[in-house]
Amino acid sequence: MTDVAPISPEAVPTFGFEVFARDGRARLGRVTTAHGVIRTPAFMPVGTQATVKTMYPDQVRALGADIVLGNTYHLMLRPGAERVAALGGLHRFMNWPHPILTDSGGFQVMSLSKLRKLSEAGVTFQSHIDGRRYELTPERSIEIQGLLNSNIQMQLDECVALPSTRAEIERAMQLSLRWAERSKAAFSGKRGHGIFGIVQGGDDAALRVESAAALKSMEFHGYAVGGLAVGEPQAVMLEMISAVEPILPADKPRYLMGVGTPDDIVKSVMCGIDMFDCVMPTRAGRHGLAYTRRGKVNFRNARHAEDPRPLDEESDCPAARDYSRAYLHHLVRTEEALGAMLLTWVNLSYYQTLMAGLRSAIGEGRLADHVAGLNEEWSKGDIQPVG
Repeated sequence: MTDVAPISPEAVPTFGFEVFARDGRARLGRVTTAHGVIRTPAFMPVGTQATVKTMYPDQVRALGADIVLGNTYHLMLRPGAERVAALGGLHRFMNWPHPILTDSGGFQVMSLSKLRKLSEAGVTFQSHIDGRRYELTPERSIEIQGLLNSNIQMQLDECVALPSTRAEIERAMQLSLRWAERSKAAFSGKRGHGIFGIVQGGDDAALRVESAAALKSMEFHGYAVGGLAVGEPQAVMLEMISAVEPILPADKPRYLMGVGTPDDIVKSVMCGIDMFDCVMPTRAGRHGLAYTRRGKVNFRNARHAEDPRPLDEESDCPAARDYSRAYLHHLVRTEEALGAMLLTWVNLSYYQTLMAGLRSAIGEGRLADHVAGLNEEWSKGDIQPVG
C-alpha cells in the first residue's frame, strides 16, 4: 500500500479519521470532511487572506494539496466573515471546493501583543489596518469560522512566545483550557465539519501533559499542538510532541501548528504528527529562496547569474525543471512578480512531494530507510555552479 485514494464526500459525509498503516509512531491515514478527503501526513499551504500567495487554486490542488488554511483574524478584518457567508462561504469565495482549516485568531494574541488587550472573556484587538477595535471571544471566533464554513475549526487559545516563565506559561495554558470548553460549546456540530482543541504548555512537559489530558476529556474531533516553533530549539519541540503523543487519542488526527522546515516535518511525522501548516515555503519563494531535494537554494546569490542549468532537472515541477538558474536569479534580483510565482510553485511542489513520499514509505513499512535517503540527499547541499 503506497497511498490512500480519495473517496467522495457523499459516500462518507461525516467528519472522521482513519489510520491505515503505522511505521513506528508514524501513521498513514485519512481525514474525511464534507468537502473531501485529506490524506495524512498532510501539509496545508497557508492561504491567510483566502489566497495562497502568488498561486492559482488549481495549481495548489495539482501539486497534491488536499486542504488549505485560512486565517480567522485577517478574514474578520477583510472582507469580513458575514460578507464571505453572504457570498456563499469561503470555499466558493476563493474557488477552492476542497477542505479548508481556519485558525482561531489565537496566534495573533501573541504576534500582535502591542495591539490587543487580553481578558478572561477574550481578546480586544486594534486593527493593524485602520485602528478599528474588534473583540474576539471563543464564541465569536467559532461564529466567524462557521460563517466562513471551514471544515476544521480551531478553538481560541493563547500562545505565548518562548522563552517565558513557568508561571506565565501555566496561566496561558489554563486560560486556553477554559477557552477550549467555551469554543467546543459554541461549535455548531455541522455534519462533515470538526473542531480541534489546542495543546499548550510552552516548553514544560508536565504542563503539556496536563493540557493534553484535559483536552482529551472534552472529546474534540482532533488535537493540535500549538505554541511551538516560536523560538525554542528543534529538540525541545520534539520533546514536547513526544510528551503529549501517548496522551492524545489514537483515533483522532494530530496537527502541529506552524511547522515548519522539511526536517521539522519529517521528524515530527516520526513522532506521530499527521498534519502541518507553515508560511515558510510561500514566504521563502517571495524572497528568492527555493526548497529542493538537495536543500535550500538562495537565488539572490550572484553565483547563479550565468548558470544555464535548471534548478532540478529531475523535478516533476515545471518551474524547477524548465527555467534556468540564471533566469530565476534575474527575476529575483529585478523583483519581477514571476520570480515569486515560480519559486513559490517550486517550494509547494517540493513540500507536497515530501509528504507523498512519507505517506508511501509509512504504507510500505520502510520509513527509516526513506528518511535516511532524505537526509543523505539534504547533506549533499546545492549542486555547485558550473565553471
